[in-house]
Amino acid sequence: MENLEDKIKALKKAKNAVLLAHNYQVEEVQLIADYLGDSLELSRIAAGIENDVIVFAGVKFMAETAKILSPDKKVLLPRLDAGCPMADMIVVEELLDIKAKHPKAKVVTYVNSSVEIKAESDACCTSSNAVRVVKNIDADEIIFVPDRNLGGYVQSKVPEKKFIFFEGYCYVHNRIKKEEIEEMKKLVPDARVVVHPEVRAEIAEIADEVLSTSGMLHYAANSGHKQFIVATEQGLLERMKRENPGKEFFPAGRAKICSNMKRTSLRHIYEALEYDRYEIEVEESIAQRAVHALNEMLKYI
Repeated sequence: MENLEDKIKALKKAKNAVLLAHNYQVEEVQLIADYLGDSLELSRIAAGIENDVIVFAGVKFMAETAKILSPDKKVLLPRLDAGCPMADMIVVEELLDIKAKHPKAKVVTYVNSSVEIKAESDACCTSSNAVRVVKNIDADEIIFVPDRNLGGYVQSKVPEKKFIFFEGYCYVHNRIKKEEIEEMKKLVPDARVVVHPEVRAEIAEIADEVLSTSGMLHYAANSGHKQFIVATEQGLLERMKRENPGKEFFPAGRAKICSNMKRTSLRHIYEALEYDRYEIEVEESIAQRAVHALNEMLKYI
């Protein structure tokens, strides 16, 4: 009897499908993906893909982004309940209210947001290019949504601009504690501390490097250091260990897990391909407005 990996490969070939998977997916999904990466990497791939079908092993906003950038493709999200709590923290009415109070400001929205929020934005960004987007946008005032931690990090790099923040956050990164990293440093004193910019400011301040997930992977591969304390979701550490067998990677205390990212299994991917489950559609009027903000993001790669 064929195993799920073989069935998935056969279905991908039959349907001219490609499997995109985020770095935070479970390891069995990471290993079978055609492309594995962070939001920016996968957005670029989605925008230029030639396959008829995109299966997105990630969360809903990522599949929506793929659909907006590739409107003629069928985009499938294997788990419809794989959402992003941070994206759900802000609704359009709140953003419209902030815009009304700051009419001269431009809206820079973290890609971890709903398509409706993107449609009300001047530009999107990812954690790897947020600083470049904000530096290049033609405005002295920036409304940054929804992640206050990433926004604060960007503000520290672009102090000449005024920032208006929404109080959203990633529950995985926001719960990382300074004490956890300090305790790990006692255990592995030679380790480099590498953190994601979604962490709180006090964590970023004690880090050796503040990097996106793709930035962390590049740093780990090219650094002469052998030990790393990595403050991000556990899925990335699994990839780092696979790709750097001569180096050691430690979580910031207890392993940090995004339950939404971990919902997708091989069985769900197989069923998505077999039954066209679950197809993502975006209302055309909203997609037309959101694609402008996404294209602004893709300028700064």
